[in-house]
Amino acid sequence: MWFLSMLWASCLLMGTHAQGSASFRRANAGSGRCQYTFMVDSPTEASCPSAGSSPEMEALKSRLGLLEALVARLVGGEAMSESSQGSGSQSGLQDAYNQMMRENAQLQREKQRLDRQVQDLQQRMEEIRQEAERLRSRPCMQQPPPRVPQNDKSSRPGSGPALSHLVSRPGNTQGDKSSLRDPAWHYENPGYQELTAVVTEVSAPNLEGPADISGCGDLVWVQEPEVHRKADSIAGKYGVWMQDPEAKEPYGPEMAWRIDAIGSEVRQLFGYENMDQLSRGFPTKVLLLPESMESTGATMYRGSLYYQRRLSRTLLRYDLLSESIAARRDLPHAGFRGKFPYSWGGYTDIDLAVDENGLWAIYSTNKAMGDIVISQLDPHNLEVKGTWETKIRKTSVANAFMICGKLYTVASYTSPNTTINYMYDTATSQGKTISVPFKNRYRYNSMVDYNPAQRKLHAWDNFYMVSYNVRLGKQE
Repeated sequence: MWFLSMLWASCLLMGTHAQGSASFRRANAGSGRCQYTFMVDSPTEASCPSAGSSPEMEALKSRLGLLEALVARLVGGEAMSESSQGSGSQSGLQDAYNQMMRENAQLQREKQRLDRQVQDLQQRMEEIRQEAERLRSRPCMQQPPPRVPQNDKSSRPGSGPALSHLVSRPGNTQGDKSSLRDPAWHYENPGYQELTAVVTEVSAPNLEGPADISGCGDLVWVQEPEVHRKADSIAGKYGVWMQDPEAKEPYGPEMAWRIDAIGSEVRQLFGYENMDQLSRGFPTKVLLLPESMESTGATMYRGSLYYQRRLSRTLLRYDLLSESIAARRDLPHAGFRGKFPYSWGGYTDIDLAVDENGLWAIYSTNKAMGDIVISQLDPHNLEVKGTWETKIRKTSVANAFMICGKLYTVASYTSPNTTINYMYDTATSQGKTISVPFKNRYRYNSMVDYNPAQRKLHAWDNFYMVSYNVRLGKQE
C-alpha cells in the first residue's frame, strides 16, 4: 500500500508538471487479482501516437523506472534497518548480561575472600582468649630464698654490719650490748637459726583526701573490680546488670537484674534472688519486656526498670509489680540510633542513671553539638525537671555516671589502666578535669552505673559482670 501511495503521488506530480489531468482507477481483473490503471492526459496531443514514437512516453517510462528503483531501494533499506536494529539490540543485551555475570563472579570471589579473613580473625581471637585464660590460671612462680654459704661470717648474728644494729648502739659498752640481745637467739650455737617476723597491721594514710562516709562528696577513689559472673553466650558481650537502690515489693534490695544487650529484639529481663544466685547463674524470675530495649543505658529505681525504646528517643518505665509499661515520654531533641554515642558505639546515645538525688538522663542534642547534656527526670512520669549542658563531647568518653548530682566520665573502655577524667557539678553548673584511676580488667567496658545504696559502681566488662567500691571525699 505504501508503494501505491508513492506511485500515485509521483503520477500526480508528473501530471501537474505536464499541465494535464491525471486519474487513477482500481478494478478486479479476470484472474481474481486487483488491477490498477493510471491515466495522464497529454496537453498537446489529441490522440495516442504509435508505440515507441513519442518522446514524452519515453520520458514517462524513464521516470517510472526511476520511481520503481527508488521504491525498491527504500523498501530494502527499511528491512535492513530493522534487521540491523534488531541484531544491535540483541547484541547490546548480550553484552550487558555478560558484564553482569562478570561482576557477579567478582563479587562472589570478594565475598569468599572476606569470609576467609573473618574466619582467620575469629580463630586468632579464640587463640588469644585461650592463651589469656591459660596465663591467668597459671600460678605465680615464687622466688626461692638465696642460699648463704656456711663460711660467710657476715651471716651470723652480730658478726657483721647487716645485723649490728640489732645488738648494739653507738657509744654503748660491751656490757650494754648484752642487754640488747634478743632472747630468741641462741648465741652459744653458731649454726643457722630461724627468725620469726611479727607483723602488726596499721592503718594506711589517707592519700585520696578526707572521707565522707555518711553523706555526699566528690569521687576520690575507685577500688579494683570484683568479678561476679561471666555471661553464658555471645549475646552477653555487652549488657547491663543492676540492683534497685530503693527496691519495692515483691522484690528486695538484694535482688539482682541482668539484660544481655546484643540482638535486634532485646526484651528478656533476668532476675536473681541475690548476688550468690547471680554468680551461680540461677535466675528466679524471667520477664519479657513488652517493647524491645536499645543498648546498655537501662537502670533500676523504686521498683521500675527505666530504659530507651529501640529505634527511638522514647523513654519507658516498666513496672516490675504489674509487669507492664507504666509511663512513656520522648526525651526532647535527644539524638538516638548512633548519632551521639559513647566512644565504644553500641547505640549508647541515651544513658539513664540513678544517684542520691534521683533519676537522670545522659545524652546529647544538635543544639549542644555533641556535648553531653544532663537532664533530671521525674521517676513517676519521666517529665524533665531540669537540664544542664556540659563542655565535654559525648563521643570522646567511654561511659558516664552520676554520683551526688555530679557527672563523671570514663576516659577509655579498652585501656586496662584508664582514668575518670571529668566531673560536672549540677549544683554549681561548673565542670573540671580530674584524674581518678579506673581499671578495665577485661578491656571492653560497655556499661558503668552507680548504686547509691551500696556506694558501688556496677559495670559490664567484655562478658564479665563486675563491681567497684568507691570512696567519696573532697577533690584537691
